[in-house]
Amino acid sequence: MADRPVAIVEKRLMDVKLGELGTWLGGRDFTPNGIIASVRRGHDRYYNKYINVKKGGIGGVAMLLAGYVALSYFWEYDHLKHDRWRKYH
Repeated sequence: MADRPVAIVEKRLMDVKLGELGTWLGGRDFTPNGIIASVRRGHDRYYNKYINVKKGGIGGVAMLLAGYVALSYFWEYDHLKHDRWRKYH
């Protein structure tokens, strides 16, 4: 039973081979409701894996904060780069 074939559309992204990627992407739901549902599933998966645990630590929250810092730096990089080249004399 464990080795039964699974349809490409039902596979997770990590289980899809490179040659199957086009078929897998063609089976995704890119409507606004589909995108919202996929973001909600991702949030639920993250919350249940890192935040909603019996004996948790700071790992999940630290990962979220590190992602926020990296994203903020990416958004402000042009401004920071401009300040770096400015001469103060």
